[in-house]
Amino acid sequence: MAKTASAAPEFVFPSIKGGEIRLNDWRGGPVLVVNTASMCGCTPQYAGMQALADLLGPRGKVLAVPSDDFAQEYGTEDEVAGFCEMSFGLKLPMTKIQHVAKGAVHPFYAWVRQTSGFVPEWNFNKVLIGPDGRIAATFGSDPDPMGDEIKGAVLGLLA
Repeated sequence: MAKTASAAPEFVFPSIKGGEIRLNDWRGGPVLVVNTASMCGCTPQYAGMQALADLLGPRGKVLAVPSDDFAQEYGTEDEVAGFCEMSFGLKLPMTKIQHVAKGAVHPFYAWVRQTSGFVPEWNFNKVLIGPDGRIAATFGSDPDPMGDEIKGAVLGLLA
């Protein structure tokens, strides 16, 4: 997918651990935003998300956005965070549970829909934001974050 014509405005997500996550704080590096679920066939992708975040270090970010738009999360936000940390060793930033495709979607996902036409169709859909704040690519559920397609796109933005 081609880059969008305009950079993202300031988007703020509530952090699952308290406080706020501001996407503009990460401008200058690639940011992979992934709508996640804790009880889904794609859940093993958390390992690839963390590995990609570790590979990027301070040069970019991977953001997990839990959503129950497609599958029940089966727990409170504290339980989701604890499950992800214990089961997958997640240290990457995670938001509170958000709507990404249905209902009152988070403004980030409304912007993605408006500017690119992309709407998550299932869990673990991915939006890659370039260092300039524009949508660089979107991906469905299947590509693993450490697979050639996504890792290559993310690392290509570092060049």
